Amino acid sequence: MESGSNELEGQVAIVTGASRNIGRAIAIALGQGGASVLVHANRRKEDAQDTADLVIEAGGRSAVAEGDLTDPTVPARLVDAALDAFGRLDSIVANASIRPEATIENLSYDAWREVMSISLDSVFLLAKASLPSLLESKSGAIVAMGGLSGHTGGLMRPHVVAAKAGVAGLTKALAQDLGEKGITVNCIAPGLIDTTRDFGPAKSSRKNFVGRRGRPEEVAAMVRMLLGPNGRYITGQTIHVNGGALMV
Repeated sequence: MESGSNELEGQVAIVTGASRNIGRAIAIALGQGGASVLVHANRRKEDAQDTADLVIEAGGRSAVAEGDLTDPTVPARLVDAALDAFGRLDSIVANASIRPEATIENLSYDAWREVMSISLDSVFLLAKASLPSLLESKSGAIVAMGGLSGHTGGLMRPHVVAAKAGVAGLTKALAQDLGEKGITVNCIAPGLIDTTRDFGPAKSSRKNFVGRRGRPEEVAAMVRMLLGPNGRYITGQTIHVNGGALMV
C-alpha cells in the first residue's frame, strides 16, 4: 500500500473488538486509508476512545459503540450506530473473539456458548444486519477473523478451535451467496501475533519461517487491502498471516 493513499476515502467500516491489539491496528489502518470507522468494544470504553482518537489522527473519522456480543441484538445495534454516525456502511470487520483455555473435561456448556456467541455467532449476525447497507455499496466487503488453530487444532481450546474453523466455513458459504451481489467475503487467519495478550501455557509452539511473531499492523494491512479497490477479485478465501507456520 502506498504511503498517503486514500483508497478508502468515503467508505465506512465497523470493526468489532477494536479497543486494542489487532482490532486497534485494523481501525487505524482503515483510517490511514481515509475510511470512517465505528470502533466497537465491550467493556474497554476508554481504550476504544483511544482507538477512535488514533483513527482520526491517522486521517479518518471515527465513532465508538459499546456492546456485549453474547447479546444477539448487539450486532444490529452496531449497524444502526454506524448509519447514525456516518450515513452509510460499506464493510464490516468481525474481529472480536475470546480465547479462554479449558480441557473438554472442564469445559462447561456456558463457556462453550460464550466463545461461540462472540467468535462465530456475531459474525453471522453482523453480516445479516449489515446486508441491506452492503448491497447499496459498490465496495461491500466482509472480513472475519479466523485463526491458525482453526486449521491445526490447539491444546486446551476445543471451543476456540471449533469457532475459528466455523468462521472459515461461514466465509466460504457467504462468499458463494453474495458474490454475484457484489459483496466480497474473506477470512484472515493470524498466526502468533505480538500483542499485549498473555498467550498462557497452551500457546502454539509451531515454528514459522521468519523467526518472529507477527505484528498487529501486518494483519491490519491485509484487512485494508481486502476492503480496498485492489481486493475486489478476492473472495471466499482464508488468508493466512503467519510467517509460514502453515502452508495451504
